[in-house]
Order: sequence, then C-alpha cells, then structure tokens
Amino acid sequence: MGMVAEPKVGLPATATARAHPNLALVKYWGRRDPALNLPANGSISLNLSGAVTTTTVAFDRTQVADKVAINGKLADDVAQRRVTAHLDQVRALAHFTYRATVVSDNSFPTSAGVASSSSAFAALTRAAVAAAGLELSLRELSILARKGSGSAARSIPDGFVEWLPGRDDESSYAFSLAPCDHWDLHVVTVAWPLGPKAVSSLAGHDAASTSPFYEARLASLPRTLDRVREAITQRDLGALGMVVEREAMSLHAVAMTSYLADRPWMSGVTYFAPETTRMIHTVQEWREGGLEVYFTLDAGPSIHLLCAACDVAQVMRAVQESVDPGAASILVSRAGRGAWLVNGTGGAGGPAGEQSLDVAVG
Repeated sequence: MGMVAEPKVGLPATATARAHPNLALVKYWGRRDPALNLPANGSISLNLSGAVTTTTVAFDRTQVADKVAINGKLADDVAQRRVTAHLDQVRALAHFTYRATVVSDNSFPTSAGVASSSSAFAALTRAAVAAAGLELSLRELSILARKGSGSAARSIPDGFVEWLPGRDDESSYAFSLAPCDHWDLHVVTVAWPLGPKAVSSLAGHDAASTSPFYEARLASLPRTLDRVREAITQRDLGALGMVVEREAMSLHAVAMTSYLADRPWMSGVTYFAPETTRMIHTVQEWREGGLEVYFTLDAGPSIHLLCAACDVAQVMRAVQESVDPGAASILVSRAGRGAWLVNGTGGAGGPAGEQSLDVAVG
C-alpha cells in the first residue's frame, strides 16, 4: 500500500469493529503469492448478515507484547502470530510500536465452513486502523485485510462483492458489486460444529496447484464470473443457482485430488462430512419436488442454501425435518454491510439493523 499517515493526537487508543463473514459464490482457491495473499483467481461473494465477529483493539504504551483472546480464550500460538503480524502492518503505517490487547468474539461456529477468518481479519483491520488513528479508503482497508486473510478483503465492502486477483499488492482488492438492498436473496446456513478442520484452508490453498484439475478450473472461471455477475444484476436465482453449485463442486474436486507433502498418507483434502453429503442429495430432491433452493459449500462441512425471501420459511421447515435434533445450528442471512466501527461514523455503509437468526435445530 502506498498510503502512509501520521497517527492522530491522543494515541494510543481503543476501537471496536464488527464484520460479517462472507459466502463466496465464486470461490477463491489457490494463491499466486502466499506472502501477500494474492489469489489465483477472482471471486464473488455476499456478506452473511446472520453471523458477525466483534473485535476490540486497544493499543497500550506500557505493554511489552500483544495479548489476543478469541471467543473467551487466549489465542493459540498460530492465531497469536497471525494477529501480531497483522498488527505489525498497522503499526508500520502509523509509525509507532505500541503493543495491543485484542479481544475477538464470533456469533457463529468457528472452523466449520463459515468463513470465520474473513470476518475476523476484516474486523481486526477496521478496529486496529481506527485505534491507530489512521484514515484509509475502502480499497486500502480491503488490501490491508487481505494480507491477514485473503477472503477478509471481501468482508470490507457492502453487500455483493467482487475481489479482483490483481497483478500486485495495489491491484488486488474487493469492491461492492451491488448494495445490501439490491436483492433480497437469502442464505440458510446449516453449520455442524464438528471442531477445527483437519486441514486448514491455508494448507488447502497451498496444495491446490498439485491437483490435475486445478488448471481446468481456473480456465473455466472467467465465464463463471461473468454468469454470476449477470445473475446478481438481474436478480435471477435460477441463473445463479446451478452455476454456483457446480462451481462449489469444482473447488472440492480440486481439494480432494490435491497432494499435501506433509501428509503423504492422505489422498486429498475432504472437507465434507457425512452430514454434508446427505444434505446435498436432499437439496436436489427438494428442487426436483418444486422448491427452488440451491446449495454452495466453502472449505468445511457446513452447507449454505440459497433461496428467495418468499421461500425461507419453507426451506427452514425442510431443514429442521432433515437434520438430526441438536446436531447443527441454522443461520439465516441476507446480504450484509461491510466492516464497520461500533458507535463510529466512518467506514462502509449499509443497513444498521441486519436480520439474523441462530437456532439450534430441534
């Protein structure tokens, strides 16, 4: 990033920000530059209003190390290093070395196929930049968030979002394709809290290019991106649904045929759970029976169901009849706002009162 600003008088300070995780309709899978999190391909997403990460960053002149708590517990070593590395980017822009206390909480299951790192690093970026007294544009915030977690770039802007793969650090950022209220598309997320993934998304990204299907997927994506942009513009669920389903399956075909050098006993990366596979078949049966609903999947067992607002109640009933009682949570979302400051005036706009639901099935 070319922008450098002096911190405001009165620092160090504290700020709290919130961000929604985003659901990729066209997935990012594979990295051209791991250091900068430059993606191998462009992607399109929408922010999930039914889930949120809240993060507070407090810089302190007296601290000798960063302190990080996530969901009420001290962060493990990997998360601590990632947060500290991201704060170092902010400290470099602000020209100070103050350490920080970071407290972050998710309203949804972590590491289950809901993109927790996207909202985590978007909220961290928004809060840390404000606490440091910096003023960055949405493009600059997206670039900075991307360095913490690639998909976090997409949680900075509002609503329906496209992330450009770019040629370099300055040209890879996300922007809003359409505002939150452009289309009342709903997402019903069925999340099975099965614990941390055996293979992280970062490891999956880095292994992607070893799949024999990787280049074929990349070659198909420009046409897929065009079709998804058009479907969003026209608010055409039928045009969107099958493209999104097939695109998700292409990502998992690459993952399941990738080679992990540090895990030679694995034939590939399988993010599905048995529950996921059953729900895929069930959704197709619902559609055959006349219920217009489509699925997509991220790198985890959870499944995301796309439907019109008028069908949400029917989809919810169908899910509750199909999922084992107490086994999953249901999140109902529409397109949400970009990362924002709590009680602040800056940052991305969007509706302040997002509709959300978190229901334990049964």
